[in-house]
Amino acid sequence: MSLVTRTVRNALVAASTVAVLLSSTAAYSAEKVYRLKLAETWGANFPIFGDTTKAMAEMAEKMSNGRLQIRIDSANKHKAPLGVFDMVKAGQYDIGHSASYYWKGKVPNTLYFSTMPFGMVAAEQYAWFYHGGGMELMEKVYGPHNLLSFPGGNTGVQMGGWFQKEIKTVDDLKGLKIRIPGFAGEVLAKLGASPTNIAPGELYTALERRTIDALEWVGPGLDLRMGFHKIAPYYYTGWHEPATELQFLVNKQSWERLPADLQEILRVAMRLSAYDMYILNTHASAENWSTMKEEYPNIKVMNFPDDVMAAIRQANDELLEEQAKNDPLAKEILDSQAAYLEKAREWTLIADKAYLDSQAEQK
Repeated sequence: MSLVTRTVRNALVAASTVAVLLSSTAAYSAEKVYRLKLAETWGANFPIFGDTTKAMAEMAEKMSNGRLQIRIDSANKHKAPLGVFDMVKAGQYDIGHSASYYWKGKVPNTLYFSTMPFGMVAAEQYAWFYHGGGMELMEKVYGPHNLLSFPGGNTGVQMGGWFQKEIKTVDDLKGLKIRIPGFAGEVLAKLGASPTNIAPGELYTALERRTIDALEWVGPGLDLRMGFHKIAPYYYTGWHEPATELQFLVNKQSWERLPADLQEILRVAMRLSAYDMYILNTHASAENWSTMKEEYPNIKVMNFPDDVMAAIRQANDELLEEQAKNDPLAKEILDSQAAYLEKAREWTLIADKAYLDSQAEQK
């Protein structure tokens, strides 16, 4: 083969290679970009909860090299903080970020997937979701409503709330107007309280104007910013929400329109941002609790009296029995949670609690 022939052949090979590379690059750059809209229950720049949605959207965009882009509309934009379920179900939004127990009036069995009084702590509940059948049960509840639900961030054990007056006896609960969502609200209602659910942005005003007598929100990580300590001196420890899990709601059609790789990227982004929220809230609560002790020493941290707690637990057990009796799916969920709690709690006690007790004894 002559030098000219070889040169021509090499040139043709090189040109062909460049053409393939350019074609591949053009195809990749022209790959379809999927744009989703997310509605959150929280206001613009709401800390921790809002940080979670932003982190999820950023991770999804980076991992997809820009092919998956998520626009976040906060409550001040869509004007329906407690309407996220309906908006995502109808396809008005592709994704929602809220809390499952807000929908108990629409679909009663949704409330079991946030947290339950006297139930699992965060580590136990995450284990139940991902390894104990929780995700499958959640799909049974949300599937008929054109929705998928994924864990969306955990607060850990929440405080029992801010009260205008001290709770000394069970009678003090009668007629008490308290903002408290989920199953805990039903428990207190059974004892004579008047529970209500109020959007986050309206909580301070409701307490200040005495529209309500008490409220539970989260814990120091979020409560300090809300300013409840300025208008309600009693800060009670928790019983009602030992592992409050937020949720990402996803419209089924929006999910199915995504290619398989983007579905997996979205799934991973939601899971990682949920875990990050648990870490962030733990850090914020530690920081803010230190601030509260130093700057607001008049806050009275209280435990509910033993007889009040006994009455609350009895009411809770009676309501659980009633729910299980009247709804086969509720029974399946509650039985699953109870069985997993019994198994997991043995390890929690011999591990976490034993360690904490040993450290307390040494001090």
